[in-house]
Amino acid sequence: MHWEQLLSLKKMGDSTKRLRIEEDETRLAFEVDYDRIIFSSAFRSLQDKTQVIPLSKTDFVHTRLTHSLEVSVVGRSLGRQVGKAILRLHPHLKDTLGYSINDFGAIVAAASLAHDIGNPPFGHSGEKAIGDYFLNGNGKRFKELLTAKQYQDLVDFEGNANGFKILTQSREGVEGGLRLTYATLGAFMKYPKESLPKKPSSEISDKKFGVFQNDKDFFREVAGELGLLKKGLKEDTHFQRHPLAFLVEAADDICYTIIDFEDGINLGWIDESYALEYLTKLVKDTLDIKKYHLLQTTSDRMNYLRSLAISRLIQEAVNVFVENEQQLLSGTFSVSLLDKSTFKAQIDDIIKLSIQKIYKSREVIDKEIAGYKILTTLLDAYSKAIENKYQGKELHYDNLLLEDLKTLDFNQEKSLYTYLIDCCSYIAGLTDGNALLTFNKLSGKNV
Repeated sequence: MHWEQLLSLKKMGDSTKRLRIEEDETRLAFEVDYDRIIFSSAFRSLQDKTQVIPLSKTDFVHTRLTHSLEVSVVGRSLGRQVGKAILRLHPHLKDTLGYSINDFGAIVAAASLAHDIGNPPFGHSGEKAIGDYFLNGNGKRFKELLTAKQYQDLVDFEGNANGFKILTQSREGVEGGLRLTYATLGAFMKYPKESLPKKPSSEISDKKFGVFQNDKDFFREVAGELGLLKKGLKEDTHFQRHPLAFLVEAADDICYTIIDFEDGINLGWIDESYALEYLTKLVKDTLDIKKYHLLQTTSDRMNYLRSLAISRLIQEAVNVFVENEQQLLSGTFSVSLLDKSTFKAQIDDIIKLSIQKIYKSREVIDKEIAGYKILTTLLDAYSKAIENKYQGKELHYDNLLLEDLKTLDFNQEKSLYTYLIDCCSYIAGLTDGNALLTFNKLSGKNV
């Protein structure tokens, strides 16, 4: 892979090549990407979506929106620092083509901002609830009506693939969705493959999938423009990652490792003594212990430790990226950047404690159980209405429900798969609160 292609400014529908050297410096395309994401309704919905603790009204706790903003800030720093090194290694990118350090920062920041935009309500349990409905619930009835890959899209419903759909899906009057640059879309594509074959290798980029069947053609176009290396057979949608996708992943890893831990301490679920014990292993070279003990509140002490820890891990990720740049470009780098970090053991210790004290806490589990029931009820109602409408035997109740799903447009001939994946995408787009309101409406509790 080559940086000239990987930094493509092309957008869906472009008929002429965009050149970086001709860009308006006051309104750069990569910065426009960031703006379009942050002003989108899909991004705004993240303010009422679970990061870790569903339906929490605690000020301390992060939502998907605050998490995404923080990941974008970390991603911007990672991109700029890597960009500085890349331009030093490949001076023609700056001298001849006009790229700058800030371009790398803007690409990674925009992709990081969007990294959770396709996630359903109620955290990762939301994805599992949707998938389980089609694998083990009433949705099993659709298996024989779909291809293997279409069915796999449903039973492994994936927020990353739904995110690509949201960012790029055309609708009437809006060609190409948000019309982001292909460079930003490439950095967003952490798992550049379709749902089958499932986990064909142990490489980090094969852990999940990143594109639904209906979106494969444009996915391939983006990959081709960027020069992403093919991994699978000619007819497969299976590529090596864009190198900058590793930075988006690192930004997310850094934030959820440190900030979820911080949330647990601020909530009192993790004793503050663990913070000093675990985080000082990360920041021992920069920690001013006297300053730490002068801070009067848990929140202030955690702010200080979190800042030092994030800065340290940013530098670690940058170092690993730059040291392995050629492997990243050749597609032979197969793990996350932080897995190569000298602090991997310390990171693993923090995550292990977070799993024990936060992710498996009674409050989180209880809320996930409720979320599971809510999404299953919604899927049952809407998928039955779609099925009846598709077969031409809809009831009045079905038509009432389908008023919520106007974007499905039954006036056009579409496949059953398209209606089902669009239904799942609609439900995934609901906030935690709206999903609960809809559940109550279907249960006759809201009149």
